[in-house]
Amino acid sequence: MNEDYSAKEFEEKYTYEGNDLGVTFLENKIQFKVWAPEADSVSMLLYNDGDVSDEDIQEEIKLIYDTKGVWKTELSSDYEGKYYVYKVARNGDLNIACDPYAKAVGINGDRAMILNLSKTNPEDWDKDKNPFSGKKITDSIIYEMHVRDFTIDKSINAKYAGKFLGVCESGLKNSNGISAGMDYLKELGVTHIHLLPIADYGSVDEHCEDVYNWGYDPKNYNVAEGSYSTNPADGKARIYELKKMIKTLHDNGIAVIMDVVYNHTYETSFCMNKIVPGYFYRMTSDGEYSNGSGCGNDIATERSMVRKFIADSVKYWAEEYHMDGFRFDLMGLIDVDTMNAVRKAVDDVDKEIIMYGEGWDMKTAVSKPDTMMAKQENACKLDRIALFNDEFRDGMKGSVFEYDEKGYISSNTENTKEILNGVTASPEWADSPQQVINYVSCHDNHTLFDKVELANPGITFEDKIRQNKLAALILFTCQGGILFHSGEELMRTKVDEEGNFVHDSVRAGDKVNSIKWEDLNKEEYYDVYTYYKNLINFRKLHPSLRFADSESIKENIKVAGNDGGLVQFYINASAVEKNTKKICVIYNPTKEDKKISLEEGKWKICCDYKKADCDGNREVQDYVTVPAVSGAILIQ
Repeated sequence: MNEDYSAKEFEEKYTYEGNDLGVTFLENKIQFKVWAPEADSVSMLLYNDGDVSDEDIQEEIKLIYDTKGVWKTELSSDYEGKYYVYKVARNGDLNIACDPYAKAVGINGDRAMILNLSKTNPEDWDKDKNPFSGKKITDSIIYEMHVRDFTIDKSINAKYAGKFLGVCESGLKNSNGISAGMDYLKELGVTHIHLLPIADYGSVDEHCEDVYNWGYDPKNYNVAEGSYSTNPADGKARIYELKKMIKTLHDNGIAVIMDVVYNHTYETSFCMNKIVPGYFYRMTSDGEYSNGSGCGNDIATERSMVRKFIADSVKYWAEEYHMDGFRFDLMGLIDVDTMNAVRKAVDDVDKEIIMYGEGWDMKTAVSKPDTMMAKQENACKLDRIALFNDEFRDGMKGSVFEYDEKGYISSNTENTKEILNGVTASPEWADSPQQVINYVSCHDNHTLFDKVELANPGITFEDKIRQNKLAALILFTCQGGILFHSGEELMRTKVDEEGNFVHDSVRAGDKVNSIKWEDLNKEEYYDVYTYYKNLINFRKLHPSLRFADSESIKENIKVAGNDGGLVQFYINASAVEKNTKKICVIYNPTKEDKKISLEEGKWKICCDYKKADCDGNREVQDYVTVPAVSGAILIQ
């Protein structure tokens, strides 16, 4: 039957185009609609409690068939606050499932909650705005972080440690009085935080405080994760507290990007698979779940009602939670038409919302011929959706899968081409810098600091710092959007109890994953943090580092040399800046100091291997010496 779901006849008969699936509050009544084509009957089981340990069914209400596979019913407004699931009869089988369009749930997300979302808004929510409005994705400096990691460390004594409210808690400091948490983000100067998944996921029991996961295992796509709330048993709490966090970040000038996972689900017992068995997933020719994701299943995004579900879901997060951007996990498993449908849906809310994803080429058993996937080679068929530049990442530090492979910052100058393509935001698959997200590290794989040590056994601590600083200087002088992993600026390391570097810390717990705020008390760590902070400030002050189109990059960036891996280029800053004529950027990954000739005139050094600032800490003319494994930024 699974392949029949993709047939034209099925889609014509059952594609529902209404925007009212799930719960809709009308005047004096509440409407429920669920898509359950070919079901024999559908009813709703109502409960007073959201915890499945309470099995006391209060009432069963039958739904009536409406149209295009949709069943519906209406209840009085007195039912608000109740919890419900659907009971679906089909071909002699009975399945119990949560509402796929649920917006609120009980603890662990097993029962949907009937809740008027207007009652979950923080003060002045109607005045909340995107602080990144009027800018382009090339202006973004994105800080990728995990909600729990950010404030769980005991040294900062966060009242709401590991929670949504912890992220927006002000006044947090480490033992030496150095800012942490929200105040730290403001001082660092990033434009966006990219939150690892915050939609309800299945791997963490919300009854427990000490279970850890990154959250790439969706359970309820339209609900905030309960373990990040102060009371996961209260369906309102998680919604209000997430909105409060977003509002506070916005008030402090920081936009919010949500990491979304529409390529697989936590388990194939996902609610829609119980309601319409087999519809939500791709199957192989031998009847197994397609597993390009490596997570046990792949979502069949090419089917009309899956595509609609995804577009509706993303639009909901943009509209209800005021999200400013979305990052799509394993986007190469999602088809181009679905991604463009999402873009169109999001545009209905705000055309300035940014979207980007992982465009890896992954094998999956699509159910329709000629399905085009949202991967790098199809980047130009995606409407205003950027992709991660993994070639730049691996060029910088060596392959993330070959732990001992050296990258450009480790003096492997064979990777110079990938670095230059990052500088100009022009990997082969991109036509515009607005399609490119440059990065050196993210939550996946080893941290930058750990990768440097693995690729350079026996390296000194000082040399690790030099490589980390060089990576930062290169990253922040590249065109395109910029993303870095939280703690990269603190030389973050992830080490287990045996002293081994953790490659993927998805389940490694707080000891491995928490941000170690006490490291800021050490001079070397504070120095690297300051280096990043000043580079961020420099980038924000110079729009010539952030051209929005390829033509401007070609016209205004001139590579003066890249012999032996040493890179030197000039930017015609006067094209978009009033107070700066030119910027000269030099990368020296070699193990020797280099004396570099400069174009005519006096130059101010704004960044070298020791420090970064915006005004220039000394003046040179004719040439500049750039020490081994370091870089320089100069301005006229």
